[in-house]
Amino acid sequence: MIVRYALSINPKPHPPLTPAEIAEIEARAPRDDEIFYDEDCPKMTEEQLRQFKRVRPRPDAAEAVRKTG
Repeated sequence: MIVRYALSINPKPHPPLTPAEIAEIEARAPRDDEIFYDEDCPKMTEEQLRQFKRVRPRPDAAEAVRKTG
């Protein structure tokens, strides 16, 4: 049995977010004081955060690296 999937391409780009939508997203975002750290998952230090490397870089960062070579 062969299963084929068609790509769903939306020809219309999404309109930009309104200030009210941005405010709602920011209000729902988890805050650092809502995260419970313990000995199994301690809070990262500033040095650890600087050394952190993303497994899959963001597209805009990858594009900048490709351009500068």
